[in-house]
Amino acid sequence: MPATALTAQALLLDMDGTLVNSDAVVERCWRRWALRQGLDPEEALKVVHGRQGYATMAVLLPDRPMEQNYADNRVMLAEETADTDGVVPVDGAPAFMDAIAALPHALVTSADLALATARMNAASLRMPDLRITAESVGASKPDPEGFLKGAAALGFAPADCVVFEDSEAGIAAGRAAGMRVVGVGPRAGAHSPDAHVADLTQLRVEASDGSITLHFDAQ
Repeated sequence: MPATALTAQALLLDMDGTLVNSDAVVERCWRRWALRQGLDPEEALKVVHGRQGYATMAVLLPDRPMEQNYADNRVMLAEETADTDGVVPVDGAPAFMDAIAALPHALVTSADLALATARMNAASLRMPDLRITAESVGASKPDPEGFLKGAAALGFAPADCVVFEDSEAGIAAGRAAGMRVVGVGPRAGAHSPDAHVADLTQLRVEASDGSITLHFDAQ
């Protein structure tokens, strides 16, 4: 049974699907890419969430040279950064970001800094001071590198951190990092996170004596 409360010392936050609803843009861009490659867009959309673009391309086209995936990913990032139509905050995200403003936290996203900045601005959300973006890591989620770097930069052990994620790849990365995971949104529920919320309105943050307690509404 998912937890009704978790205690941590630091929070590591995914962006897309967790703080920002960017599904409309993601689907537009990836449908176009899939059609150019002769792929079924619906099948492509099953694996795009949570990973860096080049890693998604490698899953979908396993025989293609990685150099081509990196090149296509640069084009994809530019397209996504320029397109913020329909990018909105996940319900409850503004209040949640206000509640944790003085607490240890970091953004850990598969987006690069330009894309992360564009989407956080489009959703009118505060950008955390500490960001682990695509430029910060050598491996995409589900590799745990990003979350481990976020914990280290904040100065906390992995076991003292709680990850917020929406995707299978992200939840797997958090688990591989030795962290507990709060799943956000409909994609997350199928992957057995330690706690699950439909959105961030179902969460209350309580801070005391250097500890953060996350309380979750019953679903």
